[in-house]
Amino acid sequence: MTAVSDPPQQAFDLARLVHEHQADVWRYLRFLGASNDDADDLTQETFLAVGRTPFEIRSRHETAAYLRTAARNQLLMLRRRQGRQIETVDLAAAEEVWAEATGDGGMNEFLDALGQCYETLAGRTREAIDGFYRDDKSRDQLAAELALSLDGVKSLLRRTRTALRDCIERRLGRQSSATNEGEVT
Repeated sequence: MTAVSDPPQQAFDLARLVHEHQADVWRYLRFLGASNDDADDLTQETFLAVGRTPFEIRSRHETAAYLRTAARNQLLMLRRRQGRQIETVDLAAAEEVWAEATGDGGMNEFLDALGQCYETLAGRTREAIDGFYRDDKSRDQLAAELALSLDGVKSLLRRTRTALRDCIERRLGRQSSATNEGEVT
């Protein structure tokens, strides 16, 4: 009969890691456009993937950055399996905004600004954002519903994300990296 030993240190560290970072990983996945259910599953998959690899906890900032990368990779793998693509430029912009917003503890300010900017959306822009990010509809489905071409949907989503980013930056008092196009209608 084998003696029962203490759980390995890795398991304890993983439990602590999950406890400290789970909410942030989940929010980040939602920020990237994952549905609630997908974010739940992908958060779990992220920590399982990290638990299977040799992982050294460093500073909170470095650990959070590593977990965001692992979560983003899980989302990309899911989207590939679903036959959907995420533009890498969008992911890079999302990471930059996220890191900047969370670097100084300003996530609540960022989320407040995002909510206020989201409320300015109207018409097809609101329908497109809600359909794609909240309802997890494909571009094909949105094109049919909004009477647009696939390229039209892609352009509408890109313009809306840019306008939302600019609006958030204005509300947070930061310089916009894109042209100021005003409120989204």
